[in-house]
Amino acid sequence: MGSGILFSYPQLGVLAGVQGVVVYAIASACPLLIFAALAPIIRRKCPEGFVLTEWTRQRYGIVTALYLGALTLLTLFLYMVAELSAIGQVVEALTGLDGLPVVIVECVVTTVYTSLGGFKISFITDNVQGAMICCLILIATITIGAKTDIKPELIGDSGLLNSSLVGWQLIYILPVAILTNDFFLANYWLRAFASRTDKDLWIGVSVAMVVILIVLTLVGCTGLIAVWSGALEPDDDGSVAFFLLLEQLPNWVVGIVIVMSVCLSTAAFDSLQSAMVSSASNDIFRNRLNIWWIRGAVVLVIFPVVVLALKAPNILQIYLISDLLSAATIPVLMLGLSERFYWWRGFEVLVGGLGGILTVFIFGTIYYGDAQLGAELILLEQGLYTGDWGAFGAFVAAPIGGLLWGFGALALRLTVLFIRSKVRGTRFDALDYPVAIPVEDSATLADTSDEATTTTKIIGKFF
Repeated sequence: MGSGILFSYPQLGVLAGVQGVVVYAIASACPLLIFAALAPIIRRKCPEGFVLTEWTRQRYGIVTALYLGALTLLTLFLYMVAELSAIGQVVEALTGLDGLPVVIVECVVTTVYTSLGGFKISFITDNVQGAMICCLILIATITIGAKTDIKPELIGDSGLLNSSLVGWQLIYILPVAILTNDFFLANYWLRAFASRTDKDLWIGVSVAMVVILIVLTLVGCTGLIAVWSGALEPDDDGSVAFFLLLEQLPNWVVGIVIVMSVCLSTAAFDSLQSAMVSSASNDIFRNRLNIWWIRGAVVLVIFPVVVLALKAPNILQIYLISDLLSAATIPVLMLGLSERFYWWRGFEVLVGGLGGILTVFIFGTIYYGDAQLGAELILLEQGLYTGDWGAFGAFVAAPIGGLLWGFGALALRLTVLFIRSKVRGTRFDALDYPVAIPVEDSATLADTSDEATTTTKIIGKFF
């Protein structure tokens, strides 16, 4: 959790009321359990792996692994943009000063200590982050409760206690968006695979889920309180609700919130940097390139990240773009985790993922009657709260369209392979169960030139 939560969750509270706050908090916290459930399975299938792309390389081949690696890096890039944009806006909202110097200092500091300490330092900052979050929530809760004057007449007039169309839509959109997007976050997989035992993983994830649920619910409620206290009008921009509420509090509280927000952002940003280094090194270059070249490349990436962060005020939209990409790709990818889909190949995953995004465009064009608006729906430029079914339809079209395109690609692949076998006079073996490689032979296979066999029990195929 970074400083972006101070914008997106209160904003949702203002727009969708209590229903939106509860749904968003649950949808953000509960998907963490998927790592406790799937990480042990993937670890048994790919013992040498430490990120999802390693299993993808084993299961589907190098092309699909590169595709997933590219999406992972894109997701991390968008999250870095969102985080820097958020902390810049925090500083500007609370102090009135330019947030760029703080953003630059944060980038320099995190780059230096992550380069020297590697991923291990990120674990340490995670503990600091947890402590800072608890202190931030404790201080904010006590001071808001003591200093904020809620006006009872505004509670009923605001309509935030009532259900809404957006609130009902979010019950589907947010779980799909956040659950699938978590698969792209390499920093989550690194921590899941770093657990000593499956039991430790379940305990750690369960504790994190409860803490995150409480924190996000409290942060989201600041949007409700801002409206009910008169600090924010229901029709105003809800992303600043938390900070308008802070303006009613003593200056020392604001100062503490600024310091803790910077610490929170730094801890989140270094995790994203470490994950990007690990993903690029392993997924793209297979650990053949010197790690300092990778870290240098990540430093270069930070420059466009800062530029985009300064021009991207809508934090929630950045997350939603990444969510839509994952909603199209993850369903077709995870079918291969089941032994019953042994005939599912990387070709289906690639076509399905890209087809899911194309389906969103097709849906948007038909729904709005305009190709440009259909293209804008891919970027969710209208957000979630347009009052229509555009965003809801996009998150339905992405996974369902991805699966349909995937099965269409399966039919095409089997047809091509069948025709080829007839032409060549060979046996059609596309639906044969893959041959399992004994675990004890994996060390021998590691010396071969085939990338797909270096960490695998079953040789993955793309086509």
